[in-house]
Amino acid sequence: MVVDADGVLPLPWLAQPLGTALATHRGHALLVHGAPGVGALPFALVLAQAWLCEDSAAAGRRPCGRCGSCRLVQAHVHPDLLVLLPEALRRAHDWPLADDRIEPDDSKRKPSRQIRVDEVRSLIGWATRTSARGRGKVAVLHPADALNAQSANALLKTLEEPPAGTRLVLTTADPALLLPTVRSRCQRLELPAPTAEAGGAWLAAQGVAQPAVLLAACSGRPLDALALAQAGVDAAAWMALPEAVARGQAAVLAGWPVPQAVDALQKLCHDAMARAAGGPALYFPTQRVPAAGDWRALATWSQELARISRHADHPWQEALMIDALVTQGRQALAVSPPATPARRGFAKLPA
Repeated sequence: MVVDADGVLPLPWLAQPLGTALATHRGHALLVHGAPGVGALPFALVLAQAWLCEDSAAAGRRPCGRCGSCRLVQAHVHPDLLVLLPEALRRAHDWPLADDRIEPDDSKRKPSRQIRVDEVRSLIGWATRTSARGRGKVAVLHPADALNAQSANALLKTLEEPPAGTRLVLTTADPALLLPTVRSRCQRLELPAPTAEAGGAWLAAQGVAQPAVLLAACSGRPLDALALAQAGVDAAAWMALPEAVARGQAAVLAGWPVPQAVDALQKLCHDAMARAAGGPALYFPTQRVPAAGDWRALATWSQELARISRHADHPWQEALMIDALVTQGRQALAVSPPATPARRGFAKLPA
C-alpha cells in the first residue's frame, strides 16, 4: 500500500491527487474523502511516506522508495509514522500499534471496529515526542468516522494545534459522518474514483478476467472489485446470480460471507426495481435481470434485506437465512404478482 523500491505507486490513479496534495497542502491536518474501494488508505500512506522521504531530490514529489525512511515505512516500523486503524483493520493490514498484544482468548473476541479513546491518547503522547529522524511526524487515521464520540473529542486539541512538525491525515468516505468540530479543523482533499478504463486496466493487471463486470458490480471501485474476485466471485458467477435467484437456487451463494451475500442481493433487488420501472440495471448486465418483477414484493424484499444488513454481526444460522432471502427474491422476481396484494406471506427473519 506504499511506494516500494522501484518507485511505483501502489495504485496508478493516485498520481494526480498526490501531486495536488504535495503542491498545495500547507496545513497540519488534511481530511481525504473518497468512496470506499478507491484507495483512501494507500493514498494517505503514500502522502505520509512522501513527507518523510529523505531523498532531497524527491522533496515535494512522490517518495523515492529507496531511502532509509521509505524502507522503514515499507516495513511498517517507521518511528515517525503512526497509522491508527480500528483493531479489525490493523489485523487485516498487518499494521499493529506498538502496544498491541495478542491475548490467549483473542480468537473468541471480535476485534473492535472503532478507534478507541485510549488509542487516541496514545497518539497524543506519541506526537509530543521528538521526531526520531528529523523529518517531522505524520499520523494517519483511517477511517476517521471510526472515531467514537469520546475519541473524536480527545483528538480535537491535537487536531487544532499539534506539536511542531506533526501532521495528521484523516480519511473518510463521507465528511458528514464526522463531528463538525473535526471537519472544521482540517483542510479537505477529494479523492476521485478512477475512470473505468484505468480501473479496468489495473484489475486486468491483477489477473481479474472481465474486469468491467466486477467494476459495475462494485460501482466503479477497483479495490472492492478485486476483493470480490479474491473472494472467489468472478464475472461468470456474478452474471449468473440473477437467474439463479429467480429460480430460488440459494446454493449459488454458498460460501459467501453474510455481508457480501446480502450486498449482492440488495444490488439485484435495486436492479430488478429499475427494470420493473423501465430503466436499465446498474450492477448487473441489464439483459440478465428479470424485467417484470412484482413491485410490492420487491419493496418488501428490499426492506428485509436492509434490516438484515444492519445486523451483519448477528450470529445468524447462515444457510437458513440466505435460503429465506433467496426464496423472497424468487417470489419478488416472479412475472405474475399475486391476486391479493395485501400480504405476501413472507416470513420475517428474527432480529
